[in-house]
Amino acid sequence: MKILVCISNVPDTTSKITFTNNDSEFNVAGIQYIINPYDEIALAKAIELTGSGANGTVTVITVGDIATEPTIRKALAIGADTAVRINAVPADAWFVANQIADYAKKNSFDLILTGRESIDYNGSQVAGMLAELLGIPSVSIAKGLSIENGLASIDREIEGGKEVVTASLPLVVGTAEGVAEPKIPNMRGIMAARTKPLEVIEPIHVKPLTTINHYTTPAARGTVKLIDENNINELVNLLHSEAKVI
Repeated sequence: MKILVCISNVPDTTSKITFTNNDSEFNVAGIQYIINPYDEIALAKAIELTGSGANGTVTVITVGDIATEPTIRKALAIGADTAVRINAVPADAWFVANQIADYAKKNSFDLILTGRESIDYNGSQVAGMLAELLGIPSVSIAKGLSIENGLASIDREIEGGKEVVTASLPLVVGTAEGVAEPKIPNMRGIMAARTKPLEVIEPIHVKPLTTINHYTTPAARGTVKLIDENNINELVNLLHSEAKVI
């Protein structure tokens, strides 16, 4: 089985986020980047399905410049067999989906895994766009995934219960928590990653559909007012006059 795992290079959630150029650009100075956590789940599942290479191969792909290569090498250290970097700054989801679809069309993968979303923009768009461009089914927010005899069974959480979806391969699946446990690279994997293939290809021409006008940071949290537990009247008054929730 040939599996393609799409990975994003995202800021660590502990990073302090700021903007430059009149709040129109994300400030990358001092930012620590990581593999998108949902994509790590997808990668762990891909390695599990291929039996660490015994039953197939895992290729990771990302759209990004040379600064993303440490993230790609980590994916190789975790257990991916090969990696591809499409040499372009990801303009928007449409741009990214088209770049990956072009590569996938030329290399015939049985299964394409993505994370449910990236933790920076939370768009949840690439998986669906990718499947549409390839003309294959797509199932998003998968909580469980198994494959037998070319047929995938996917568990999804729905309001009030669980939904089980079946689909034939090839298929795009957006993974969420529960599909697999992310793996931590060991020393052997880190050493092996240095010699594993990392192919760099140039992007195809795609016009982005969206542009970012400006960024804003969330409003600062308000101060906390502590009310004596015996002063119920003051609490009710504040909930009514200030919080306006009653």
